[in-house]
Amino acid sequence: MKAYINSISYYLPEHTLTNQDLVKEFPEWSVEKVTDKIGVSQRHIASGEETAGDMAVKAAGKLFAEHAIRPESIDFILFCTQSPDYFLPTTACIIQNKLGIPTTAGALDFNLGCSGYIYGLSLAKGLIFAGIAKNILLLTAETYSKYIHPLDKGNRSIFGDGASATLVSTEGFAEIGDFVLGTDGRGADNLIVRAGGARNPETENTVKADEGGALLSADHLYMNGSEIFNFTLRSVPPLVKETLTKNGLEMADADLFVFHQANKYMLNSLRKLCSISQEAFYVDMEDLGNTVSSTIPIGLARVREKAIKGEKFNIVIIGFGVGYSWGGCVLKC
Repeated sequence: MKAYINSISYYLPEHTLTNQDLVKEFPEWSVEKVTDKIGVSQRHIASGEETAGDMAVKAAGKLFAEHAIRPESIDFILFCTQSPDYFLPTTACIIQNKLGIPTTAGALDFNLGCSGYIYGLSLAKGLIFAGIAKNILLLTAETYSKYIHPLDKGNRSIFGDGASATLVSTEGFAEIGDFVLGTDGRGADNLIVRAGGARNPETENTVKADEGGALLSADHLYMNGSEIFNFTLRSVPPLVKETLTKNGLEMADADLFVFHQANKYMLNSLRKLCSISQEAFYVDMEDLGNTVSSTIPIGLARVREKAIKGEKFNIVIIGFGVGYSWGGCVLKC
């Protein structure tokens, strides 16, 4: 038995935040500085009433329309998000009802960020191999913009909102290979929203800066950029090697590497550290920003749109980030 990516679509909110918009709010910055360092010119931002669940429904609707998929053919929903519509019920259950997917389908949320798509593919493959489902709707959606403090110019320049929908099935254009996954919870404090959960249910309404100038607010997203960067330099190169080895490949056998689209500087550093050529390294975030769990599927959808052809085409996908968590897999097209 094999598991495949059958089709992918994605949704981006209508409203955009451009670098020109940011510079109006933070005149000490320049448009060129933001573009050169981050590699982003604009990012899409969800409207005030638009949730991650709403965006996932729209992405799924596009998937059904663009690829002639019937909702009644779906027998499991996996929804990756760190911004669910409610603490409970599970947003995937609400999505099932909105999309008209049969009540015989399973549905669950899983809370993960930039490595979430890799983890989702592993779960979907497991469901197929276990004989539990044949057509899994894997959804990713994030609205980090709702967690970012208005004065946090660093994170506002990096993150954008977006959603993706992938049909994982017993046939398709890309066979899902073997996975390498990892976790190091010691890094949890370096990318976190502290308030609002059971550990710290009360808001604090305090704002200050850390030693590096990053904004500290328990009620909003905090990212220790230097520690996150160091984590990626430690974790990603061995992850790439282990992923290739587990799939029986050498570096020369990989035709394309699609990493989580974190930011331009980090991607350039990782590419050089992993000794990957520019031609084989996917970078496309200028009009998107970092859409968290949706960066890899959006990248795969855009690669697919370019209709790469050949008898054999190996794509290495690599995710890393919040948790800390990381994962890699090979897609054999």
